[in-house]
Amino acid sequence: MKTIHKKPFQEKQSIELAVGTFTISTILFMLYIISNESPNVLVIAWPFALAAIVVNLIMFFHLAEKFIHLPQQRKDIGFKIILLLSNIPITFLYYLVVMRS
Repeated sequence: MKTIHKKPFQEKQSIELAVGTFTISTILFMLYIISNESPNVLVIAWPFALAAIVVNLIMFFHLAEKFIHLPQQRKDIGFKIILLLSNIPITFLYYLVVMRS
């Protein structure tokens, strides 16, 4: 009889990326609100947002590929994908607030 050892998915960069981009986006958003909607903050925020989208997309495709090829670890990888994708509605909310002001 073959014993199957389930090892957790060791990749940690996706969680660090998701938390990091969320934190920096939130700090930039708060800076924008606190600075009375100063356009100077947007000079920093828009390039960061564009770079964050690109990097998060690359990480999403990496995780999706691992999700397909590592069926034993799909629960761990799926959690990381959901955490990564959870930044989308938050960032969209920030975008709506900035564009309405």
